[in-house]
Amino acid sequence: MTYFALSNVTDTGSFVDGLKYIYDKAPERFSMILSKGEIITPNGRDAWWDLPGLAVLIGGMWVANLYYWGFNQYIIQRTLAAKSLEEGQKGIVFAAFLKLIIPLIVVLPGIIAYVMNLDPETGQLNMALLSNEGFLGTAGNIANDNAAPWLIKNFIPVGLKGLILAALAAAIVSSLASMINSTSTIFTMDIYKSTINKKADDKQMVKVGRLTGLVALIVAMILAPQLGSLGQVFQFIQEYTGVVSPGILAVFLMGLFYKKQQIMLLYGSYFIRSNAMYFKVAPNGWSDASIFVNIPFMNQMLVTCIGTLLIIALISYFEGNEDDPKGIVLTKKLFATSSTFNLAAFGVMLITAMLYAIFW
Repeated sequence: MTYFALSNVTDTGSFVDGLKYIYDKAPERFSMILSKGEIITPNGRDAWWDLPGLAVLIGGMWVANLYYWGFNQYIIQRTLAAKSLEEGQKGIVFAAFLKLIIPLIVVLPGIIAYVMNLDPETGQLNMALLSNEGFLGTAGNIANDNAAPWLIKNFIPVGLKGLILAALAAAIVSSLASMINSTSTIFTMDIYKSTINKKADDKQMVKVGRLTGLVALIVAMILAPQLGSLGQVFQFIQEYTGVVSPGILAVFLMGLFYKKQQIMLLYGSYFIRSNAMYFKVAPNGWSDASIFVNIPFMNQMLVTCIGTLLIIALISYFEGNEDDPKGIVLTKKLFATSSTFNLAAFGVMLITAMLYAIFW
């Protein structure tokens, strides 16, 4: 999709010329480290609130990535399906290489759509053109998520449209199956089996798991239409997932590296709730008092994670909790990696560093 779109940007039909044209028209859109006020989105929102400067490099972005790639059931169940630890490591580093091309697949199409809908005379977005092309949402906002469908409709050959649709359907079904399985497993094993019915047999657990998956699907179908008025659904999901994911990350990290943790989950959950109340509920209607600050969600994630880690460590220390006999014993063998993995991981880090250096 990106290739065909860029090939149609200029009269030469060249991918490279199209990329140069897009960069010349909107160089600020390629910036990875934003300053406040540097980029204003079509809906009038400062992009800094979504990508708050250095927080992308040394702040909350690490929390989001460590949680997703290290402690998310959705990813873990796929990694644990590997034949061995070494094979699992290879799969993860291969996924890291694939993630490096995500900007070409996810970010660049949006920039292309933005540039191609600019008014040549004013250099601003042509609102009449956007309306005709279906970029205006139900609430009158600019629906950024419509960029990809618009590019597919206008620039992809007919035969490839079907192939793209099939690939998207396969990806959606695969992701949906994994998410339902994760939801069912977490509820059945961590809530139903351990709290509601400790004597449940396998047959009962399978039944509860299926019912949980069905309920999750129904809830998703009810909520999905409500997201149609949002400009960026992915951004919305990340922002509100970020209320709880830092605390979950902190709990798992303390479980791995800190043995005095018998009550850590309780106190960690209290801090997560307090953070949600402070950063989300209060600034959005409950109170306009000056003590309630509104900061970018990535910074919220960093504050929540660090705060939860400190609370768990301090309370466990002052209560004098003994080491948990069931705690994980860490050895060098647990962190052993093959030379192939090390080389590939170094390559990923090098390419990532180069991208940040080029598009700072």
